[in-house]
Amino acid sequence: MEEQAYLDLKRGERGAIISIIAYICLSALKLIVGYLANSEALKADGLNNATDIIASIAVLIGLKLSQRPADDDHPYGHWKAETIASMVASFIMVVVGIQVTYEAISSIFHGRNESPDLISAWTGIICAVVMYFVYRYNKKLANEINSPSVMAAAKDNLSDAWVSAGIFIGIVGTQFGLPWLDPLTAIIVGLLICKTGWDIFREASHNLTDGFDEKVIELYKETIHHCYGVKGVKDIKARNYGNNVVVDIVILVNSNLDVRGAHDIATDVELKLIEVHHVYDVHVHVEPN
Repeated sequence: MEEQAYLDLKRGERGAIISIIAYICLSALKLIVGYLANSEALKADGLNNATDIIASIAVLIGLKLSQRPADDDHPYGHWKAETIASMVASFIMVVVGIQVTYEAISSIFHGRNESPDLISAWTGIICAVVMYFVYRYNKKLANEINSPSVMAAAKDNLSDAWVSAGIFIGIVGTQFGLPWLDPLTAIIVGLLICKTGWDIFREASHNLTDGFDEKVIELYKETIHHCYGVKGVKDIKARNYGNNVVVDIVILVNSNLDVRGAHDIATDVELKLIEVHHVYDVHVHVEPN
């Protein structure tokens, strides 16, 4: 099980690397076309993608650090480095979102009246299609390996796809005598970046403070109740270690059982949770009832 968890982290690196390559190419394209075509929205999105490179590198570093085995300072391993990487990425996104929004608002008050060249609109829609396919790949990979950092990267990819599509709409609108629509779209871009960063931060901080989905806990309980010899679940707690879940359980068994019988029931509970819910580690305490 532990070997598979490390292999999953190795697979997660592919998603981060693909994101980095995509962001380098698209950022360069958007910034160049944005300046040549005089589009504030496209330049804003290009700047966003430039910082996405840094965020994706942070995710990649987090995935690599998570693969380090347990040592004296980290007896439980380095799994949470992946979640910390997601939080770092969220900070970068929020800072950039604020900067993009500020610059777009400033451009409106500076009285810009010219419309950007239509090539910037086509650049936006092409980039949106590319990022959508990157999102689909990373989302599928994140679900397969249960990786919070790769899922954060996927959410960022989807946000970028929608932003680029919005830029296409905004720039096309400027061709109909509405030049203010381009910087307005840039403002929306900035706010969307901030929202995506906040969503990633909220989920990462929830995991780092040992928060856990109560609905998933109920699913664990249901599986445990179906295990032979379990008379009840007195207590159950779960927490995330990066892409792994660790569960602590107190179960009630027949008070007439000997030590071996109680141990066999506890082992069955452990194996069921690992098999059905792909839990990384289970600690079962048995109490008589």
